[in-house]
Amino acid sequence: MKRRAWLLMLAAPLLAACVSSPAQFVKTDIDRIADLHRREADASLMRLAEKLYKRNPREWRKGGHASLDAALTHLGAVARAGLSPEPVARDGRRGAAILLAGLREDYPHDRVAAFVGGLANMLHDAFDGKPEFYALDELDAQKLYNAARNAEIAAWKLANARRGQAEDDIPAGAPLLFSNEMAPLQNLSFEREFGRLIGNLDLLSRIAADKHQRTVVKVVQNLATAIFLPIK
Repeated sequence: MKRRAWLLMLAAPLLAACVSSPAQFVKTDIDRIADLHRREADASLMRLAEKLYKRNPREWRKGGHASLDAALTHLGAVARAGLSPEPVARDGRRGAAILLAGLREDYPHDRVAAFVGGLANMLHDAFDGKPEFYALDELDAQKLYNAARNAEIAAWKLANARRGQAEDDIPAGAPLLFSNEMAPLQNLSFEREFGRLIGNLDLLSRIAADKHQRTVVKVVQNLATAIFLPIK
């Protein structure tokens, strides 16, 4: 009897640890797949932010950051929390409204934070604000599909937003944010990163639709005139 009590005392901390870490018991395979896709989507956004800051260093300086790394750390924390970047957060804008504000020629703040922050808001809403998933959580296939289409629209707008007037050493007609480039050296890394993000969201949308036996309403738009699709 004493030996049994001694064994129970030894096992108690292990049992408590199991109870305090329910994820290993209540996660399905699809939940783990969703977690992986969520992490990869977040990573894609931060890779895009880093690439944009490297090509447009004036933007992180507008945000008052001491370095590119400091700007990325701040933007990453804001994105993970589902918040909008300052100062546009003060007037309640988020998602497409922030992204589009960052691509206006008269926008005086950090364009990269606005562009990536707007995309991050869309992803946050598409994943229902959840950083990870458990058995009772449901992914909305339509939201994920809409987020993928919005990423396509965002990529097109990024590539085509141009300056109407010269600013400092940047001539009229130049991109508002430098990204893909064909000359003098070809740089399509932005296009590839957007493709990775879009493919990630589309695949997870199909998985969620199959799991719940639901049909996703697909939308065909001309990117030049496309509007961002609702997610919430």
